[in-house]
Amino acid sequence: MRLFLSSILYLLIIAFCSQVSASDKKSINGILSMQERAVFIDNITQKRVELLLPKLMEEAGIDFWLLISREYNEDPILKTLLPAKWLSARRTTMFIFAKNEDKSVSAYAIAPYKVGSIFEKAWDKTRHTDQWQALVALINQYKPKKIGINQSKYWAHADGLVSTDKEKFFSVLPPEYHESVISAQSLGVGWLEQRIPDEMSIYNQTVSIAHEIIAQGFSNEVIKVGKTTSNDLAWWFRERVRELKLQVWFHPSVNIQRKDNKNFDHVDSFTNGYQENTIMPGDLIHVDFGITYLRLNTDTQQHAYVLDVKENKVPAELVKAFDSGNKLQDIFTSNFKTGRTGNEVLRVSRNQAIEQGLKPTIYTHPIGFHGHGAGTTLGMWDSQQGVVGSGDYPLHYNTTYSIELNNAVYLKLWQKEIRIMLEEEAYFDEKGVHYLDGRQTKLHIIENK
Repeated sequence: MRLFLSSILYLLIIAFCSQVSASDKKSINGILSMQERAVFIDNITQKRVELLLPKLMEEAGIDFWLLISREYNEDPILKTLLPAKWLSARRTTMFIFAKNEDKSVSAYAIAPYKVGSIFEKAWDKTRHTDQWQALVALINQYKPKKIGINQSKYWAHADGLVSTDKEKFFSVLPPEYHESVISAQSLGVGWLEQRIPDEMSIYNQTVSIAHEIIAQGFSNEVIKVGKTTSNDLAWWFRERVRELKLQVWFHPSVNIQRKDNKNFDHVDSFTNGYQENTIMPGDLIHVDFGITYLRLNTDTQQHAYVLDVKENKVPAELVKAFDSGNKLQDIFTSNFKTGRTGNEVLRVSRNQAIEQGLKPTIYTHPIGFHGHGAGTTLGMWDSQQGVVGSGDYPLHYNTTYSIELNNAVYLKLWQKEIRIMLEEEAYFDEKGVHYLDGRQTKLHIIENK
């Protein structure tokens, strides 16, 4: 009965979220209660296991996926599978996904406690006093040809098996299975990067919430020109997120570009180089901001302009500069093709942008369960020739990215070079790249008052 009621509540949540994201854009008003979030998370996790894992395990050639974590030292992937009420593993927690003869996947937990409704309890203490014995018994039951463990050279997300647990595992594993143990890197990355339709219905709303918070922060309601500092604004974003019972996954950064002798510094712009600058007329303000909601993350960068004295609109030269950022986005996303590596897309896009007179820097990353997610890396700000490992990984459909980049533009108005730095969430499928809740195409305007 409880599972039935949870399913009904889940369907109501899905219907409500779809209605909110498609209607009046007031997504903040649609934020779920903590209990509703738990129902949503548990149902989505179960659907992901049922829909994604059989395909991913088949593609990876793995028929027994083992995840082991100890409390407060959790494997990043195991954390995405915990029940919503579990904030960490308990003692030593083991999750096993075993492929059946009909290619379906069974989920087991070998842990001191029952773990939610997805996992079948596979440790009977009356039969096995030690949980490692229970693990061996399950392995002997399935006789897997390939046992996947979370070890990876290029993705920290898929490298969650610590050395002590690995040593213990091999000490109890029967010798005939030792050569069957392989890295589950491709399986783990696939699990983290791929999204299912029900997730996308809420992801669009999550990005809309982030956009609404930015729009509020970039307004005269919050910014008092000549008084508010960039540091004040950064902390306002933190406070606003907490008021909404949400979380940020990194501290927001706010920086200012203006008509002065200060040259752009990429590291300063995202760290502490602009903390105590008072926001003044004629400033170009930039924010980097991300929230976490229903285990999904956003990562957004947008710009606002403070009207200068006697101005009633943004200077045309600055509008043109901003438009160049959108142009770079269009060039870049047009090159997303399944099977292409991130390094290929980066190289082609940069060449096209430079040919069209732009001065691009591209540093796009996957996003989802983690802000800087597992999957195809498409450049880094300090590695524009490509990224070894994660940049060699090909694009897959049904994946989400932070389309993060900047274009450098020389402003005659200011006699200096500025950066238009943009970042928006997007979904890649058979139809191409689609921005979640749209993208910024015009500067936010802050009146000088």
